[in-house]
Amino acid sequence: MNTWGSDPRQKPTPDYGTLGPGSDLQPGRQASPLDPQQVRLRAISAAIVGVLVALVVVAANGSVAKAAWQQISEYLSLHGKPEPASPAVMSEHELEKLDSASPQSQAQLLLERAINHYDGANDQIAARVDRWRGKIKLNPQLNSLFTTALNSNDLRVRAAAIEIDLAAYNVAKASASVDRFAQQADSTEKSTRVWGLWMLGLLGSRGVEPERASEILVSHLQDPDADIRMWAVEGLSYLGTDDSIAPLLKTFHDDASPVVRERAACGLAQSGMLSQDQRRTAVPQLLDFLDDSSLEANTRAWVYHALHDITGQNLPNDPAAWRSWYNSTAR
Repeated sequence: MNTWGSDPRQKPTPDYGTLGPGSDLQPGRQASPLDPQQVRLRAISAAIVGVLVALVVVAANGSVAKAAWQQISEYLSLHGKPEPASPAVMSEHELEKLDSASPQSQAQLLLERAINHYDGANDQIAARVDRWRGKIKLNPQLNSLFTTALNSNDLRVRAAAIEIDLAAYNVAKASASVDRFAQQADSTEKSTRVWGLWMLGLLGSRGVEPERASEILVSHLQDPDADIRMWAVEGLSYLGTDDSIAPLLKTFHDDASPVVRERAACGLAQSGMLSQDQRRTAVPQLLDFLDDSSLEANTRAWVYHALHDITGQNLPNDPAAWRSWYNSTAR
């Protein structure tokens, strides 16, 4: 796994999709009183065992056994609509135990609950995250949850992950932090520059001098080093402002590196903190890209990927089909 110095995030490869900030540590889990995955797995195992025992008991009655199996098979199937296991609400018992748990356990439980859309989980993170600053670490379990949260289709879950990331690195949401990372972005050390660009995007996404962060990130899109340009793209996609869209589109079309172009495409279509409505504003320019005969083959393919991801339309890779659809939906 490629990493840069103290930066735990995996270097991306030109494979269209959300960049998963990884770790050079192998994910592992240790059971704890607050480990939600262990509890969930045990509950599922117990339920399945219970049903199987019941099936054995009633095996003499064929119709009863068949009905019981049909009932359990509906839940074991991967098809159909989501089937709630329970109301997605944090219990009074969980909330009572939180205060006596360590900051690390609190962060891990609440981020897992946020990923699973439990009511109140994000509110609890917002109320507690400042107290976690400098007291939690991106250990394998939390880092795995962080990566999952950044790939959530819910921007609030992604925001919760960013808040926890900043707390884990003891980064205050203040102008002084922007000053520090702006200096790092101009450092002579590559890993330091990468870290500065990434953190500027995260801070800007949380409302800390987003205009200044944008200016710094855009200025690094012309850097001679492709890795620096790529991390400037990542920072812009996580910044998530309207002003991020035009430079991402330009980089997607013009950058000499396929890795940088791919990351710009994904930032526009899927990763980062742009909303669905913001991403849709890129569609007309993406359609114009398809009319550019000089566009490199991989880039053209990524345009179609981006259009599919942004619109959810299952259209063929044909410019006329996409133009026709867009013209029929444009107001």
